Amino acid sequence: MSFRELKLYWYSDLYRYEESMEVNMKKVFYRQFMFAGFHYMFWFRLCRYLSMKNKLWFPLYGLSMIMLQRYKYKYGIYISTKTDIGKGFYIGHYGGIVVNSMAKIGNNCVIMQGVTIGMSNRGKYKGVPTIGNNVYMGAGAKIIGAVTIGNNAAIGANAVVTKDVPDNGVAVGMPAKVVSMEGSKGYIGFPFPLNELVN
Repeated sequence: MSFRELKLYWYSDLYRYEESMEVNMKKVFYRQFMFAGFHYMFWFRLCRYLSMKNKLWFPLYGLSMIMLQRYKYKYGIYISTKTDIGKGFYIGHYGGIVVNSMAKIGNNCVIMQGVTIGMSNRGKYKGVPTIGNNVYMGAGAKIIGAVTIGNNAAIGANAVVTKDVPDNGVAVGMPAKVVSMEGSKGYIGFPFPLNELVN
């Protein structure tokens, strides 16, 4: 990953909070103190970037990991830097968020407080979830096992998802069932236009 790509991740995340394409490095640093979710993701993205560099970057990587650990406990968000998360990630409210390190999350997704994206250790769905693009995950939702959540899907509050959800599906309940195909429309505010480039 290049620094240019890192900036694009920062800008895409901030865009979801700012609701404006007028993002720059000054706003990236300043807005950390306004949006807890973005604050966490700033350090997440930086740690992930530095982890791919050579040993000369290790002191800065170590310092960044210390900062990320601090905010993990402060905000109650545990997302490993090994987790593959796409651009435009939005944390609606912090607290009680746990994401398995091997999970994959697409672009322009929303995760609310109390969400768990975890592993199943046995059975047909042994493994970790794959989350598509433009997916909304409501407060308290649990997505467990090697399930695929399709693009533009919506997971309702406190839903327990243990089976695949198709594109545009709306899953609710315990265990979750698809109740409509209206998807996440209206729940993904200001998705980042992925064709935009960083200047």
